Amino acid sequence: MLSFLFKRVPIGRTVRDSITQLGFLQNPSSLRYISSKPSKYQNPFVVSYLISSCGFLPAAAISTSKKIGFESSERPDSVLTLFRNHGFTEPQISSLIRKSPSLLVASATKTLLPKLQFFHSVGVSNANIAKILAKDPRAFSYSLENKIIPVFNFFKSLVGTVENVVIVLKRESRLINCDIENVARNIAIMRENGVPDTNIVSLLTYFPGTTTHKHDRFKQLAEEIKQMGIEPSKYLFVIALYVLTSVNISTRKQKFEAYRKWGFSESEMLMAFRRYPWFIKWSEKKIARHMDFFINKMGWERAVIIKYPQLLGLSFEKRILPWCSVLRVLILKGLVKEDLKMGRQLIKSEKLFLEEFVTKYEKEVPQLLDLFKGNISPLGLGYGTEEVWMS
Repeated sequence: MLSFLFKRVPIGRTVRDSITQLGFLQNPSSLRYISSKPSKYQNPFVVSYLISSCGFLPAAAISTSKKIGFESSERPDSVLTLFRNHGFTEPQISSLIRKSPSLLVASATKTLLPKLQFFHSVGVSNANIAKILAKDPRAFSYSLENKIIPVFNFFKSLVGTVENVVIVLKRESRLINCDIENVARNIAIMRENGVPDTNIVSLLTYFPGTTTHKHDRFKQLAEEIKQMGIEPSKYLFVIALYVLTSVNISTRKQKFEAYRKWGFSESEMLMAFRRYPWFIKWSEKKIARHMDFFINKMGWERAVIIKYPQLLGLSFEKRILPWCSVLRVLILKGLVKEDLKMGRQLIKSEKLFLEEFVTKYEKEVPQLLDLFKGNISPLGLGYGTEEVWMS
């Protein structure tokens, strides 16, 4: 049954443009902030600096100026110069300051530079350092010796290479501050249950946030997934872990209610989940649109979706509609059989589908490739709506 899914387990603009828009900044060079501390009042000097040097729009500059204070541009200038010299783009710098304004008054040499030097020393390129830190600038506030280095080395010991660690941190830069003991316990649970190391590395590489969930919850979910009949030795096991840790209970209920509207029973939903855990990741809007097309337009039985639940994850515009159009036209022309099991055809690779249903029949249907690409509809080939679709 689906009770496992609902359990609660313990757990840049110019200075001139800026001045014109702000009005009150008639002579920004003469403005100085009277306090170095943040204030609930906007500071003309800081506002001007954020606009002219950090690319802020006036409204954002005014709001941010209430969170940070400085009397001169000396320290902020040194911070911005440091970032530029280490490959940060202007949009990345603007994003950094927007997320963490206090960076502007940090010590460029004592606080910020050592972190950048560490990542560079272990082989991370400037471009990747910028991508990682621009996503979560809080890393600059973490201890290099007590947090950043241990976490980096921990993940390297798990995923094997610096390149893989970079992939992990680019996906989840917040992991720089993760509890490595908790992650280690979660990994131990997977190993105890027979999850292959290759699958663990894959989970860490592509869905790294999964392993940071509280240990008790993680352990409980692993047990529930086993009880559902998904073997820990299968790759689907770690996918199920990711899905169940990323979709909260109330959202799951909404997804299953969307399926019930189309007649799915609990056992059918569980069967679909076992085959394709992503089954509960799609939005209710996507579920409704796809199901309406498959059931009401194509005339399929619900059993087709239960057998191939990955159909619900396909793009409607790029795959479902054009590929189904190709198949329906070929059926109407008598070139392929009516019972060719269309659901199975839609999940084939693009290369294989092209070979079997487009290239093979281009002489008989000259515009088939255009139909496949979505450039024309079956109506463009002279077919009526009722001929192509069931309604």
